[in-house]
Amino acid sequence: MKMYRTHNNGELRIENIDQKVKLCGWVQKARDLGGMTFIDLRDRYGITQLAFNETLDKDLSAKARKLNREWVIEVEGVVKERSSKNLKINTGEIEIEVEEFTVLNESKTPPFTIENETDGGEELRMNYRFLDLRRTPLQRNLMLRHRIGIETRKYLSGIDFLEIETPYLIKSTPEGARDFVVPSRMNQGDFYALPQSPQTFKQLLMVSGYDRYFQIVKCFRDEDLRADRQPEFTQIDCEMAFVEQEDVIMTFEGLIKHLFKSEKNINFDKDFPRITYTQAIQRFGSDKPDIRFGMEFNYIKELTNGFNFKIFDDAESVIAICVKGAADYSRKKIDSLTDWLKRPQIGAKGLIYVKCNEDGTYKSSVDKFYNQKCLSKWASYCEAKNGDLILVLSGNTISTQKQMNELRLKIAKDLSLYKDDEYSPVWVVDFPLLEKDEETGNFHAMHHPFTSPKPEDIGFLTSHPEKIRANAYDLAINGVEVGGGSIRIHDRDLQEKVFTCLGFSKEEAESQFGFLLNAFEYGAPPHGGIAFGFDRLCALMGNQDSIRDFIAFPKNNSGKDTMIDAPSRLNEEQKNELGLIVKQ
Repeated sequence: MKMYRTHNNGELRIENIDQKVKLCGWVQKARDLGGMTFIDLRDRYGITQLAFNETLDKDLSAKARKLNREWVIEVEGVVKERSSKNLKINTGEIEIEVEEFTVLNESKTPPFTIENETDGGEELRMNYRFLDLRRTPLQRNLMLRHRIGIETRKYLSGIDFLEIETPYLIKSTPEGARDFVVPSRMNQGDFYALPQSPQTFKQLLMVSGYDRYFQIVKCFRDEDLRADRQPEFTQIDCEMAFVEQEDVIMTFEGLIKHLFKSEKNINFDKDFPRITYTQAIQRFGSDKPDIRFGMEFNYIKELTNGFNFKIFDDAESVIAICVKGAADYSRKKIDSLTDWLKRPQIGAKGLIYVKCNEDGTYKSSVDKFYNQKCLSKWASYCEAKNGDLILVLSGNTISTQKQMNELRLKIAKDLSLYKDDEYSPVWVVDFPLLEKDEETGNFHAMHHPFTSPKPEDIGFLTSHPEKIRANAYDLAINGVEVGGGSIRIHDRDLQEKVFTCLGFSKEEAESQFGFLLNAFEYGAPPHGGIAFGFDRLCALMGNQDSIRDFIAFPKNNSGKDTMIDAPSRLNEEQKNELGLIVKQ
């Protein structure tokens, strides 16, 4: 039987000297030094240098000079110690003195260089994703993803969770985002939906007695895309029966601690801190706060009123942050920040600053309205010291909190106030159960319709729905929401009341969720769970913002796979078979 290789290209070391070996891989680069030709041979394990000595075999060397990038070759030779070692790579102390080689397949000239730092733009690399995936950074990302998946399964299996598959072709139900739908040939006019999550199925599994379920599962949402969002994404989906909020939080805090220990060798010795949704918004302007640095919000409206500065007098809120040691910010930098805040994506009207000078005086963009005594009160309230910078935004409370959150994050990044390998998890609890649409006056679920209210708030269902807190919890790490879950409703009567709050008629609730309501009448246990964004978790541990490079074949910002040209049009025969008429 033919053996293509005895070792991979990241395996051989100095102790393998004088062994006869076979290797296969792709030509990374070639160097012709006259009497010697060197080839870097690459596979996903690493790079091995091949040496061709013209004095030993002139014909073989001449043949080697014809090799080009990305050709696939098989070589046979002897491991030798390199005279010029490269200790930056694992195989850098050895090379292969090649005795013979075979070209297994030639390659066209690649449209971009297949190296760590490539000259290919994102669109080009998406078109040739199969080539981009040969690059070491992407291979490392997918290996990291593999390891996290393996460790997740090991950990959850070790505490009695069962991995159970749920269907992809399901019923369309309102869960927040638009569904992807699939026409049924056998039931023309009817459509399946691809699941936004396995939510109802994992609840049914609890009713079925499988008290600890998990699944690393694909989910689908037809929504606008960004760096941490894809139309198809992966969740670590989990559910438990006979539990309360504390049980779920501690179980899955254990999972996250295990993953960080196994992948990053980071130990979290203490329990993750917890804050309420209200505290998160008040202090950070976000329900997924980054708590690695300070700059918490200070509400100074009362200190600014009555000084004839109309912008502050007319504002619902005046919010300030203190940037430590930044009083030397130039006017040019502050103007640049102001322009950045005025972009439509953020929408701030302007930015006020106060510089706390080293001599104890203050320089501000509102000196005309506020004297040194006033500014001193601002500084005292914000705990600003000499050398610090105070930045102030004002306006509608909700909008200003969001704008200040964006400013806070930008400044922290610009000033390098955190390290890439620093992680600060925080649980956010006590979310509102419902959100009110200000235009329509209708309520919708902040998480999903099956989230249980806090028991003590159930009485508000018929009187003050906006006051109801959800028995829900999210885990944020470094400003990224990596997971969210809740204790679920397991009682038909309570579920129907929540549906009524959400504007469902009895008929609509029965049509959409009758199967679940029916299951609740057959001994449904108390249950709750959580789902982690697997792609986001991988990107976070890989210290990158975009999830795309942790997915083998992602979509672009338009939801297209440009490599295979999907989505694409159906031919007339397919449309007729499905009973579809497509409007142009």
